[in-house]
Amino acid sequence: MYESGFGIVIAGLLLAVVNMIIKPILVIFSLPFLIVTLGLFMILINGFTVFLVSKLYTPLHITNFWAAVFAGMVIGLVNYLVATILDLEGKKA
Repeated sequence: MYESGFGIVIAGLLLAVVNMIIKPILVIFSLPFLIVTLGLFMILINGFTVFLVSKLYTPLHITNFWAAVFAGMVIGLVNYLVATILDLEGKKA
């Protein structure tokens, strides 16, 4: 949950920074788990990054880790849909 519309923009920017800096390190260290689970461990990594952002940016309130995992799944799904739509638009031209 967020307190203001501008606060969610800041949280999104902070999530982008965490995804650029910390997420690649997490992926490298958890590579064996990713291979064994065929990539499903990435859901927990996404949840961890969302949970980390909620701890770094206090106006973003995530109650527990599993809520952060669910938020990470929603963010990943929206990201996939937007990327697919934009890719389809590029193929039309």
